[in-house]
Amino acid sequence: MVGEVAVDVSRYSGIVILTGAGISAASGIRTYRGPGGLWNDETLVRLSDGNTFKTAPLDVWRFWSGARRLSMEASPNAAHLALAGLERRLRPGQGLTIVTQNIDGLHGRAGSSRVVEFHGSVLRTRCSSPFCDLPPFEDRSLYEVSVPSCPRCGAPLRPDLVLFNEAIPERDYAEALAALERCDLFVAIGTSGTVYPASGFVDQASARGARTVFLNLESLGEGRGRFGEEYLGRAEETVPRVFGEGPGS
Repeated sequence: MVGEVAVDVSRYSGIVILTGAGISAASGIRTYRGPGGLWNDETLVRLSDGNTFKTAPLDVWRFWSGARRLSMEASPNAAHLALAGLERRLRPGQGLTIVTQNIDGLHGRAGSSRVVEFHGSVLRTRCSSPFCDLPPFEDRSLYEVSVPSCPRCGAPLRPDLVLFNEAIPERDYAEALAALERCDLFVAIGTSGTVYPASGFVDQASARGARTVFLNLESLGEGRGRFGEEYLGRAEETVPRVFGEGPGS
């Protein structure tokens, strides 16, 4: 559906926005699925698996160092900036939570402060040992020659990401679920809506009677019934229009 309506966010007290790779495409970040997607390459899938880090940590670091470099060079686009602007316009008592499946840090750099990085951040590093108390830390270093070691326990350091065969951190999952409990407007942007567990967010929001809106380049097709509204187009074009400052629906 083209010709989307503007959303008057002043009508809603609990807003949850789920974002995926499509919102960062205009910033030069490759998407994961579809034509040209990262997960079409079996090698990249292998290097994004938590089990691979155990056997070939340097290979994993070389791949994700490239992704780190790309994220550092990228800039927030109009979609990221529109959501940051939306947060600034909220009145007292309104809540907004962005749950992003992206790891590029662009929401924060655009100015959004209420962000749950559901799959971690490529711009952070943490210890690989589950018994170490070193907290994840911001890191712009590129590890392409050797695997860094934890300064506290000596175990290999790793990107602070949720890789394949790894679970979403309990704290991030709980924060997302708490936001959904208060949700009366749920918007998914630039995501296929098929990756578990985020794929179930729309159902939880809908069960609460929330308005549900899908913004993406490609339609959900028959699966659109899970969303009340669907508007198609590039995120950097549709998001500023839908969340413009003028009066809306």
